[in-house]
Amino acid sequence: MERGLSQNTLDSYRSDLKKLNLWLNKSSKSLLKCDRGDLNMFLSHKMDEGSSASSVIRFLSVVKGFFTWLKENNKIKSNPTDLLESPKVRRNLPINLSERDVTEILNAPNIQTNLGIRDKTILELLYATGLRISELTNLKVDQINLTDGLVRVIGKGDKERIIPIGDSALDYIKIYLNKCRAQFINSKNNEYLFLSNQGKPISRKSCWYMISSYAKQKIQQKKISPHSLRHAFASHLLNHGADLRSVQMLLGHSSLSTTQIYTHVAKERLIKFHSKHHPRG
Repeated sequence: MERGLSQNTLDSYRSDLKKLNLWLNKSSKSLLKCDRGDLNMFLSHKMDEGSSASSVIRFLSVVKGFFTWLKENNKIKSNPTDLLESPKVRRNLPINLSERDVTEILNAPNIQTNLGIRDKTILELLYATGLRISELTNLKVDQINLTDGLVRVIGKGDKERIIPIGDSALDYIKIYLNKCRAQFINSKNNEYLFLSNQGKPISRKSCWYMISSYAKQKIQQKKISPHSLRHAFASHLLNHGADLRSVQMLLGHSSLSTTQIYTHVAKERLIKFHSKHHPRG
């Protein structure tokens, strides 16, 4: 349907359409023979099952794109999604990690072990760069510039951006590469930066579990994910005076409005600014 999408996105789209088709099959219908009423019923079904409004909106976007493609390629006579309305959504904000919380999580791995150094390096790099977890798991060794302290990232839509790594994360990358990474290597996947115990590229699921476990252990917070560190990266930059456009570039957001979700936690800086400069602060 669209070019420039990552494999993860394409797999997600395919899964959504399969679920819709299976549901339609129960009523002896199919993707090519459904109408607006069928789609409205399915959206209601998803909401009744507990799907969030944002999840339904994302699904509807996929379905609209698919039926638009069918219409443009003369596979169907009319587009049943033309008059479908999206549910209104109140955006749920990620859990706000303080700088102290992040420090606790980053110090959680046992760096006396190879596995601990690998985990520590992952945590440091995520917080230092704000990478998406898919960007981190797909990183290859040649994307790291140790001399200049930069990482070359291939983001959504295969868009490339260059991000400074920072001293702390860079130090641990060097330690990991020089002393630990060889213990994880097998002959097939040695170009990837972060490897599992089996020598395969570390998975998003493994990173998710690892970060969640360390957070639960150190700050008694269960709902921490890799995205929580990306959120902390952005909000802490804003708290320390970074401008929104620069943060947008570092995060790889195509729209500034996407970056603006992080400004709600920059209240700390605004409060200090107000107290310092307002005559009645």
